[in-house]
Amino acid sequence: MQLLDGKFISNKIKEEIREEVEALKKNGERPPHLAAILVGNDGASLTYVGSKVRSCEKIGFDSTLIKLDEDISEDILIANINKLNNDSDIDGFIVQLPLPKHIDEEKILKLVDPAKDVDGFHPYNFGKMAQNLDSFIPATPHGIIELIKRYNIETEGKHVVVIGRSNIVGRPISILLSNKSNPGNSTVTLVHSRTKDISFYTKTADILVVALGIPNFLKSDMIKKDAVVIDVGITRVQDLTKEKGYKIVGDVDFESVKLKSSFITPVPGGVGPMTIAMLLKNTLKARKNQ
Repeated sequence: MQLLDGKFISNKIKEEIREEVEALKKNGERPPHLAAILVGNDGASLTYVGSKVRSCEKIGFDSTLIKLDEDISEDILIANINKLNNDSDIDGFIVQLPLPKHIDEEKILKLVDPAKDVDGFHPYNFGKMAQNLDSFIPATPHGIIELIKRYNIETEGKHVVVIGRSNIVGRPISILLSNKSNPGNSTVTLVHSRTKDISFYTKTADILVVALGIPNFLKSDMIKKDAVVIDVGITRVQDLTKEKGYKIVGDVDFESVKLKSSFITPVPGGVGPMTIAMLLKNTLKARKNQ
């Protein structure tokens, strides 16, 4: 078993980006500028956005954080999005999800300028990705692809089972791994919460991408020997033995599955750091596009 060390790889990617930013500055150009809109005080979102801001500082990006109250109107949020769309000094921006229930998430994401949509959530970018055209790829699937590439994991002709069908992870990674590309050229099966007997499919998978949102869902008896297991899940589970009163776990029962897999991502330290690294890479791309 070998760990797919997302923290290590993401740091390498950040260093590569930092060098490109230095080159931009030496040519008299401004650095990339990433903005984030955060609505409310969700703990996980605050942690995630804070990590993005710190990463920007380390690699020489400019960053802007716009914090809005939980009960703001949809019109105020839209006004902030329009302002960022029209600001030529902002190369890319994200609207941190989830949004409060009184705000239409789908409507908001469609208002982001596709040229600044570094999260890759806009239907325009999603459609281009689905047609294997150059686009902003959603950061988490992009990170998974990069992890597979840098560990030289063979995907051509392999059977990939993706658990979960969200537009953020499940659907895009199923498309990317079935594309005529490298990594890619896989035969992909997409299963979800309504699939009967999920283990029937997972036992045949050479590569598993688990993004269901259920802690410790995937057990060792659900995979075949030497499968590659990529865990996208991240959930806070109460643990009074920890100082914070909780521990972070993934969708995979790591301790049992690691004994049977050839490669596996840890949680934390696997896909999470890669997501931030690819968001930064998308922002650099947006800067170059300008």
